[in-house]
Parts: sequence; C-alpha cells; structure tokens
Amino acid sequence: MGRLTVDSRRKPSLLSRLVWRILLGLYRWKGWRFEGAAPDVRKCVILGAPHTSNWDFIFVLGAAQRMGIPPGFIGKHTLFKWPMGGFMRDMGGISIERGRRGGNYVQQIAEAFDEADELALVIAPEGSRSGSGEWKSGFYHIAMAANVPIVPAWVDHENLRGGIGEPLWPSGDYRADLAKLASFYREKRPDCARFLALEESARMMGGPDVARGENYGDRT
Repeated sequence: MGRLTVDSRRKPSLLSRLVWRILLGLYRWKGWRFEGAAPDVRKCVILGAPHTSNWDFIFVLGAAQRMGIPPGFIGKHTLFKWPMGGFMRDMGGISIERGRRGGNYVQQIAEAFDEADELALVIAPEGSRSGSGEWKSGFYHIAMAANVPIVPAWVDHENLRGGIGEPLWPSGDYRADLAKLASFYREKRPDCARFLALEESARMMGGPDVARGENYGDRT
C-alpha cells in the first residue's frame, strides 16, 4: 500500500534533512521567479510541465516549500527497502507495487491519499524529458480515483521563471479538462512547442468547442 512521505511519529533522518537543505539551497541560488499562490486545498495532484530538465525537481521542491506544501512523488516499492526506505519516505516518496494482487497502482495511490492529512503528489504528465508534448492520462485517473483536484505548475528554465495555477476539479470528461489545462499552459508559455502540441492534441480529441478550454478552474 502507498504511504505518505513522512511519519509524524518519527523524526526525519539527518541525511534527508541535509538533502532537503541542499535542494532548497540550489533553488535559491538559481534565483527562480515564482508566480501564483498556494492552492486552497490540502490534497491535490500537481502537474509539472514541461519536463525538459533535471532542474524541474529542484524547482518543484523549492516552489512547494515556498507555499508550505509537502510535495510527494511515486516510486517503485523496491526503492523503499532497507537501507533507503526511511530516506525515500522522508523525501516525499510513496511506495507503489505495480504487481500487487487485488489492486492496480491508481488504487494504491488513491489509498495513500485517503490515509494522508495532506498530500501534494507531483507528476510529470509527459512521462519523460524526451516527450513531444503528448500527455499520459495516468494523472487524471489518479485525481478521479482519489477525488482530489489537479493543480497545474509550469516552468521556464531559460528565463528562470515558473508558477502554479488554480486547482481544476476533474469533471470525468478527460478531453474537456485536458483542453482547459492546455489553455492555461499556452497562456503562460505561448512560445513552448510542447504546449502547442498539447493544445492540438486536445483539439483533435474534443473538437473546437472543447479545445477552447473556457472556465478554467471551475469545478464541474
């Protein structure tokens, strides 16, 4: 079963505290400019896009710390065995066993959300840094199963800018909600080829009315 990052009954390890300080120090050293405010929700799925650099992780951690949100991430269960298990959980890791009998990984993550008081699960919807702009739908299934909103986060490494948008509660219509997300990302970075490809993908899936992505941020 997935577990939330930090066990409140146990003090985080010296190693994890040191790594957190280094990562947050790198965030400040880079001089990122952040736009947006912390979402008024205790649990959510945060989308990090575009995923083009290893610095993405640094930015998300720094931004989450700035907003007071404990970020979480998904990892294979084999990474959570001794001696690294405690460190991985301290850093925000949620252990997922894809071959577990009686439930898939989406259900495991939904269980982790149920058990947590607070959880901001960070997901790169493109799946890898070599993507062309098409997104995998796993983040949407997770948000639906856990009944939590989707919070878009964007980054511009060249100009050291990034930010976060308003929560989007999934309506059950993936095509329409994807169009709303694409509209947000295109507004923030109209020069990004990946976001243009995302917008085109949403348009092809849903037609011109869906692709306009109106009323972004509304819960439907």
